[in-house]
Amino acid sequence: MNDAQVETSGAPTRSRRAGVPERASLLAGHALWIGAARAATIGIFLLLLTGALDLARSLFLPLVSALVFAFVLAPLQAAAERRRVPAGLFALGCVAALVALINLLIILTAAPLIEWFGRGPDIVASLGDKLRILAAPFAAVRDLERALSGDAAKVGMNIEVTSFVQPTLAFLSPALGELVVFLAALFFFLVGRKHLRRHVVLFFATQEARLRALRILNDIEDSLTRYIATAGAINLGVGLIVGCASFLIGLPNAPMWGVLAFAFNFLPYVGPLIITIALFMAGLVVFPTLGHALVAPGFFVGLATLEGHFITPNIVGRRLALSPILVFVALVFWTWLWGPMGALLSTPLVIAGTVVVNDFLPKNEIELPE
Repeated sequence: MNDAQVETSGAPTRSRRAGVPERASLLAGHALWIGAARAATIGIFLLLLTGALDLARSLFLPLVSALVFAFVLAPLQAAAERRRVPAGLFALGCVAALVALINLLIILTAAPLIEWFGRGPDIVASLGDKLRILAAPFAAVRDLERALSGDAAKVGMNIEVTSFVQPTLAFLSPALGELVVFLAALFFFLVGRKHLRRHVVLFFATQEARLRALRILNDIEDSLTRYIATAGAINLGVGLIVGCASFLIGLPNAPMWGVLAFAFNFLPYVGPLIITIALFMAGLVVFPTLGHALVAPGFFVGLATLEGHFITPNIVGRRLALSPILVFVALVFWTWLWGPMGALLSTPLVIAGTVVVNDFLPKNEIELPE
């Protein structure tokens, strides 16, 4: 075979070899566009879902809250059913206990808060005397008040009361209706728990999918119950410590501070910040010096740091590890979407989502090089 024949016979081979990268590039580009289309579809769905959750807040918020509480109470209900307690009686008892708890919290905090708000003028005057070290940044604000009205203190007080009363009424009016829907939904969720579980499991066609759905439901119930029980016990201890410390430091209404610390500590990041600011403001009013006023908030910051970074992670983290970034992002999102109740539901929703994701992802983690 001469050189011309060799070159002629090798041309198709080189052509086929040259076409392989081109075909691979086309397939890669096609796969990229398919992935982008799927991502866009998921993004559009999430945007529409967020809009629906926002527009139908008064409907979805009490229903989701009731569903979360039903998951938390599910192990207790299962234990009650083993002792032949009717589901209706258990549900009625849970609703009654929840209403009694809400009334107890209102009784313990309403009277002291009304007393503090009734001392509004004295509190404003006391804060002005204590914060003279920070008088320079507020000088322009005081000058503006004097320019707008001859009686600056009166105007400032009117603005404060109006700005407090109107948002409170605007919040309480729909909140009462949502509370009624929440209690009714919780009752019916608990009564029909078995039927709901059966419908969710039988929705899937294959036996493997049904077993996975049942396992996910059980894991969500177990994880939420353990988290709420553990967090409740820890927060109860925090509330008792804060109440005793407030009494020893000299703050009035020590039981109120303990109840507030217990309730607000369920809100990650935001709750301890609110309590710290409230303790600092109360210290400024009650104590004569700025250093004395910093004792209570400083003690609470140390206690919250110990609880949030060492106690709770070591106890809860053994059962379910949560990413701090994920918890913070969920807190911001649900607070923006549903307000204070969204902040309260953010961590349970993260726990439920983590359980679902962990069930679908492979259990063997791959260690990546640093």
